[in-house]
Amino acid sequence: MSDHKSIPSVSVNYAQNGSSKKPNELGMRAMQERAFEKRGEQYLLIKSPPASGKSRALMFIALDKLHNQDIKKAIIAVPEKSIGASFNNEPLSDFGFFTDWEVEPKWNLCNAPGEDGGKIKSVETFLNSDDKILVCTHATFRFAVDRFGIEVFDDCLIAIDEFHHVSANPDNKLGAHLKQLIDRDKIHLVAMTGSYFRGDAEAVLLPEDEANFVSITYTYYEQLNGYEFLKNLNIGYYFYSDSYAEDIMKVLNPNEKTIIHIPNVNSRESTKLGKNTEVEHIIDALGDWQGIDEETGFQLVKTADGKILKIADLVDDDTKRDKVSAALRDPKQKNNRDHVDIIIALGMAKEGFDWIWCEHALTIGYRSSLTEIIQIIGRATRDAKGKTHARFTNLIAEPDASEDKVVDAINDTLKAIAASLLMEQVLAPKFTFTPKTLKNQPLDGFDYGEAGYDSDKNNVGINQNTGEIQIEIKGLAEPKSESAQRICQEDLNEVITAFVQDKTTIERGLFDEELVPEELTQICMGKIIKEKYPELEDEDQEAVRQHAVAALNLVQKAKDILNTSNEGEVSGSTALIDGIRKFTMDVRNLDIDLIDSINPYERRESKTSRCHHNLQTR
Repeated sequence: MSDHKSIPSVSVNYAQNGSSKKPNELGMRAMQERAFEKRGEQYLLIKSPPASGKSRALMFIALDKLHNQDIKKAIIAVPEKSIGASFNNEPLSDFGFFTDWEVEPKWNLCNAPGEDGGKIKSVETFLNSDDKILVCTHATFRFAVDRFGIEVFDDCLIAIDEFHHVSANPDNKLGAHLKQLIDRDKIHLVAMTGSYFRGDAEAVLLPEDEANFVSITYTYYEQLNGYEFLKNLNIGYYFYSDSYAEDIMKVLNPNEKTIIHIPNVNSRESTKLGKNTEVEHIIDALGDWQGIDEETGFQLVKTADGKILKIADLVDDDTKRDKVSAALRDPKQKNNRDHVDIIIALGMAKEGFDWIWCEHALTIGYRSSLTEIIQIIGRATRDAKGKTHARFTNLIAEPDASEDKVVDAINDTLKAIAASLLMEQVLAPKFTFTPKTLKNQPLDGFDYGEAGYDSDKNNVGINQNTGEIQIEIKGLAEPKSESAQRICQEDLNEVITAFVQDKTTIERGLFDEELVPEELTQICMGKIIKEKYPELEDEDQEAVRQHAVAALNLVQKAKDILNTSNEGEVSGSTALIDGIRKFTMDVRNLDIDLIDSINPYERRESKTSRCHHNLQTR
């Protein structure tokens, strides 16, 4: 593709130190151990990337609650039946834990025949039995609460997988039921999500309900930096003209294990020829069709160099798809890299879909939900032997001559840039900001570089175990209330999400040549904080604003330093930390006024000149 069609990409390199996969004496990986330390808490919120082991973390916690905390039963609710396999039996005692995870086959309702609504009787039977663990879908759990009320779940552990499906909106049934359960306060609740954008536009929980939860956060940086094999993750956005079928081979490498998500029929990117026809176009672009494998149902395609590709079609929704889905779930093939080469999907193969060999997640058409983007990227971020790189590519349609299409394409461009900014924040290490004073002391466990901690200078420390960066900033406001402290420690990405998704803000940041950056960092960000957290006092709102702007702009300045010869990419691991260190040392006093004077969009202006022209001609 021509250069002008690319959106700035995020490229992050990791250290491959193996720490996130190394088990302790109980068989727990790093994230699972961190979660298990909080097993005594009544309400737990686990925020951790795909493939970090949330399902097994829940097993450890649930078993302890059942055996040691007087919890009678554990009910695990997942958003769709296919994810129920994540909670199949596990011989945990083989690896050092005190007991095994065992679910009676009849109580994994995700594997039982019939629709969700017909399984409510099974929930009632389970509650009246002596068995301890049940797995069901969100829908089955909702129907059960509707029929039996919340009292029947007293003294149970309720675990909600993919918690971002919940919303504080009263129309969200699962969210309403959870609020009732929290208000009654007779259950234990573990909520798990691989997304850092809870509900995108709406909060999952009301602030007063979320205050009940203890959060366990395990960052993408910790997860990927601790892998054995995966070293590089790249995220890119590309525009195409005419039909995506004509341009798809410019970004699709047949030699990479790939999941392709075709566009929704109602999107601009759809060819309007039907979803099955779109699959046929992709297959034609890859090579010559050779038939269907009788055992798996996979399409067989011969490429120009003679390679036979095995393609799983999850778009065709007739009976053939059941065979293909079953072949993909075959546990005997989990570690077989050659089992399948390309998966083509529409609404499937997103959250909870475990294919460790996936190297490329190719999505056609912009996804307005950042949660969905995170979930799709997560399909490619599994660690596997011989897999050194992974990438996410988003193909977006360029505008045609009509004005409404021009506007749509510009809006998609702005959304893509917003997603790029957000992913940079998600993939970066976690920041801890402290006001710079003469009384400051170095933090335990943090490395301050070869010269060590210097009380007369700005200090940047790195905790090698957690990947956390501590930065001193002169004039930084400190959060006073517990809510504001929690937001600054756990939820800065939530704030940044709201900021970069604001259309007016991103348009001005990109296209207003007379913009004073403080109008974005102080006025626009301040307005968003007030709307998002009206319950906070003014001084706490200002503290949250300053911390969010610092997190966003320090990553951008680090990129400026690192990428002067390679514009459009961001390096990760120690390179990003070195860039932050260099920036903070190059200024005599790193203060909040300096940080407020940075436009976070400035390095993207030259990349969006074509869209600027289109915007001016609307």
